[in-house]
Amino acid sequence: MTYQETLDYLYEALPMFQRVGASAFKKDLSNTIALCAHLGNPQNSFKSVHIAGTNGKGSSSHSIASVLQAAGYKTGLYTSPHLKSFTERIRIDGAEIPQESVVQFVEENKGILESLRPSFFEMTVGMAFWYFAQQEVDIAVVEVGMGGRLDSTNVLTPEFSLITNIGWDHVQFLGDTLGAIAGEKAGIIKEKVPVVISQTQEETYPVFSKVAEAKSAPIVFADQKWAVSKVKEEAGKAYFEATTADLSFQIEFDLLGNYQRFNLPGILETLHQLIQAGWTISHEAILKGLSQVSSSTGLKGRWQVLSTEPLVICDTGHNEAGIREILNQLETYQCKQLWMVLGMVQDKDITQVLELLPKDASYVFCQALIPRAMKAEDLLAKARLQGLSGVCIPDVNEAIDFARKKAAVDDLIFIGGSTFVVAEIEDL
Repeated sequence: MTYQETLDYLYEALPMFQRVGASAFKKDLSNTIALCAHLGNPQNSFKSVHIAGTNGKGSSSHSIASVLQAAGYKTGLYTSPHLKSFTERIRIDGAEIPQESVVQFVEENKGILESLRPSFFEMTVGMAFWYFAQQEVDIAVVEVGMGGRLDSTNVLTPEFSLITNIGWDHVQFLGDTLGAIAGEKAGIIKEKVPVVISQTQEETYPVFSKVAEAKSAPIVFADQKWAVSKVKEEAGKAYFEATTADLSFQIEFDLLGNYQRFNLPGILETLHQLIQAGWTISHEAILKGLSQVSSSTGLKGRWQVLSTEPLVICDTGHNEAGIREILNQLETYQCKQLWMVLGMVQDKDITQVLELLPKDASYVFCQALIPRAMKAEDLLAKARLQGLSGVCIPDVNEAIDFARKKAAVDDLIFIGGSTFVVAEIEDL
């Protein structure tokens, strides 16, 4: 099989949640356990950091991986979904899994894939663990797909667990309260494995504390130890001040989102815990790794500036908390007119998100090329009910071109609303 034939086979044979939604969601780990057993349980042959959360788990995963790489460790990184290429999901030291390794995995395991019929995500997790074991990584940073307790990645027993912000997302699967959602995320907490919580939240604090106590897992709420504030932003870098009871230092961070102030305490505390456990990570490696997250791990779509005059920014934030942070940061920019090129998915209640959006912005509604995408005309109709006005141009890049042509040099164009809209940007 060629690489393209292999991809076609995987997309056609295995249900993919990002594309089709609920029908691809599996409510137990049996398929993953069976697949990993067939592969020789590769997840037991390398050390790992396991990261869950609603917002911030992707940025945190890439940031920790970048620092571990800067410290000289052969570092695996598993994340999802991909933006441009399937191979983005599985990396070692920033390099994507080779296409020939994807083909090899499928050819060698086609029999069990066809008999087990795992979801696309379950298969990808198995492939990642197989590849990390085969390549003998020193450590792998593994991002949860959804939830935690029943997520396919949860067959790991990591060195450390990290749980980032908890917000309203995937409520149809994870629960309709923050406490219930936190309970699902807390499923990654393992017996006697230390866990770091990035952000103290009233509804989730008791949930994490109770689970950690039951599992005898040492727990640290990172924002109670680390005070982080954004100092400035210039020349494509954000500068944050990080302070604990013992020290204070400035971080040059190449992830520009103001919301990174919520992620950095968890990132820094996880690195501190790794150091305490005997991993050799110098202060210089921390600063170097955080200054080059995008270039060393290939992270895209997090407050990414695509061009200037007019200023064009994209971000993958898509739930209520993520959109709120995006809008807060947009307000810090001086512009004549704000343009928003937006697309969303159809299996989520977007009413609260639409209520947040500014009435005086100019909107261009589009839709990603996936079955889950909300039709652009339906999004426009829902937006009008909230007092928003705009036009409907379904193709993502045609919508962006329309905004670029209409916008003045001192306007600002924001592109987002869905990870899958950002994924289709041609010049990402």
